[in-house]
Amino acid sequence: MMQTIAWITTLIFILFIAIVFGWVVIQSKEKREYTAIMTKWYKTRKVYGITLVALLIIFSIYTLRELPYNAPAYGKGENPTIVQTEAMQFGWNIDVTEFSVGEQVEFHVTSADVTHGFGLYDEDMNLLEQTQAMPEYTNIVYYTFEEPGTYKILCLEYCGVGHHVMDTEIVVN
Repeated sequence: MMQTIAWITTLIFILFIAIVFGWVVIQSKEKREYTAIMTKWYKTRKVYGITLVALLIIFSIYTLRELPYNAPAYGKGENPTIVQTEAMQFGWNIDVTEFSVGEQVEFHVTSADVTHGFGLYDEDMNLLEQTQAMPEYTNIVYYTFEEPGTYKILCLEYCGVGHHVMDTEIVVN
């Protein structure tokens, strides 16, 4: 939806600039006093600049109001399953690996040694959620398992020679 709006807005501005450019080319063939034209276009440039800045501010506020994108997927009064997830070279220490369909989960992700990447993948290897696993810091990933199956957690940050074997599985019934 947002990409479509941005695409249409971009096309409208490109069309507007093309029209102005065409008008300037047509008008440039006429001989006129330069001072009047300069005064007029300084005013036009000022209005165009202010309008552009105002639109950028409005679009920024509109698109950024959804932050944070990684908000809890559950409401007040609901108790999610909290999963302590610790990355270490070259594996994962996860205290819960079996979940039910519809279960709301908070992964508390940290690292015991170096920076790792926490990537939660479905059976088709589509990335569902991701965050950084950093020493002495805990990131929280919220996820609700909607489908049964075997999910994988892979490291997304190169962490050494055994990086390629750093994966684990989660089962959802």
